[in-house]
Amino acid sequence: MARQRLSAVVMTHPRRRAAAEKLVLSAPPGLLRVVMDPDPTGTPSVLRTALAAWSAIEDGATHQLVVQDDMTLSEFFFDRVRSAIEEQPDAALALFALWDSRNGAAVRWGAMAGARWVGAVNEYFPCVAIVLPRTVAEGFVAYGRPRLGGWPDDILMYRYLHAAGVPRYVAVPNLAEHQDHGSISGNAFRGPRRSVCFLPGDRPDTEGRTVSAPAALPLFKYGVAQCAVRVPGPGPERRLHLGTEQYLRGAGLPASLLRPPGAGSAGADVRGTWLTALAMGFEAARAGLPAPSPESEAYAESVATIGTGGISNTSTEEHLAQRREPLTEVARRALDAGREAAAAHRSGPRPRRQGGLVWRAAANPLGEHIARRLADLRERSDAVIDLTRLQTAEPAVIIRPHDDPVPYSLTVGEVYGPGCSRHTPIGRMVWDALRSHPVTVDGPPDAEVHPLHVNDLADAIAAVLRTRPANHDLTAVSEKPCTAAELAQAVHDTVRPVPIQAAPGEEPGWHTPADEAGQPAGWKPSTGLPWGLHTFAQWLAYEGVLIEPS
Repeated sequence: MARQRLSAVVMTHPRRRAAAEKLVLSAPPGLLRVVMDPDPTGTPSVLRTALAAWSAIEDGATHQLVVQDDMTLSEFFFDRVRSAIEEQPDAALALFALWDSRNGAAVRWGAMAGARWVGAVNEYFPCVAIVLPRTVAEGFVAYGRPRLGGWPDDILMYRYLHAAGVPRYVAVPNLAEHQDHGSISGNAFRGPRRSVCFLPGDRPDTEGRTVSAPAALPLFKYGVAQCAVRVPGPGPERRLHLGTEQYLRGAGLPASLLRPPGAGSAGADVRGTWLTALAMGFEAARAGLPAPSPESEAYAESVATIGTGGISNTSTEEHLAQRREPLTEVARRALDAGREAAAAHRSGPRPRRQGGLVWRAAANPLGEHIARRLADLRERSDAVIDLTRLQTAEPAVIIRPHDDPVPYSLTVGEVYGPGCSRHTPIGRMVWDALRSHPVTVDGPPDAEVHPLHVNDLADAIAAVLRTRPANHDLTAVSEKPCTAAELAQAVHDTVRPVPIQAAPGEEPGWHTPADEAGQPAGWKPSTGLPWGLHTFAQWLAYEGVLIEPS
């Protein structure tokens, strides 16, 4: 006999009422009710409507299901939801995850492990189709009301569930699929937004079968293979934002394996798919996961969305349909290659070494990212790397090789990216755009700015250690500076298309390195500004918000 009782609503806006009513009709009679935006003429706000939806739980219900109006439900959607809340009555259950997200990558891991639910990771908590226990739903309403006009509902949901200690899981496979009917909340710029693994005919199974996400989580997003690596130790879960190629090099895989067969003519979609699936296979084998059954539909579908999800932000539906099967075949081969590589490292991959490097002022997120990159590059010099001055008015890194009495001073421009603070001039712009606030250009809009991504800074340090130039006063800046106005436009284009406003009375204090200082031999920055800003935005939203709460 069922102990749990489900209440269910569709949240919508008057402009999308027809879509909501169509979704209601697709469900068994009387199961879904429509909840409308309580202020439809106000500033668009998903959170405002979500709070109304969570408040609409029926008397006597133990759980509230909230679905957005642009979703398609699986055939046995309600049967599986009811089974899940019986098995996990205290958990928050996300029924959908995007194909290019961290939680989507976790779903792929769950499919490889044969699980029905996978532990959600620190990102946002997917809210387009979600079930909460009654007390949790009521608590989120109280938490969210004073936070209207700031963070999106899914970021706030993650923060609330994390703070409240609520167990969090994502469905494997997903129970709902997203249909692109336009985005009132401003997400249309992201391209098609699809499920990592949607099987319309999936039936209820052993819904208590769960698995945790791995420490290293490979994903393909915005055309780049990435790896979110959990930082060990106590405290809230947080992850380093690494490139997958960097991660695999650090794990000891040979460079030849990191290139897909026929790499000379391979496009970015093939390279990204290969690296992501290679890392998935490598990590699965290291964790002792057996190769999934060829009959596993969840595994097959989750593999088929690696490539298309990774290029979805710049692709049409037609192009994605054309590339699905070729990229799926690339992923299958890479998964096998990753497992074989792990078998070749049965005694364990070569450990990352930092040689004789000694770090000062690096016990912080920025230092963690720089030190990890040098470890993955297998830099073995004997030297002291002092980051004390890196976050001062005249930022620089001091490098003291053990056999050189004169230290190197590496002056830098505006350092940004994973690990950096939101209180820097670039950080303030990105932070505001993340919360849908206008991006402010402080001071003269034509002021010269020299952005330098964290990865490029680490590579510059490695170049100094490797080449030991005669000149000890060096600089590391972007190849081509931009103006403050151009930087604000890049944030608008990359993070979120919010308004740009001027504040001519403010002086942000842009750092301008000395012209006479040379750059490290053989080094030049390789991180483009759009991608660099994207990595910074991701880190601030998923990790930085826990370290520097707003």
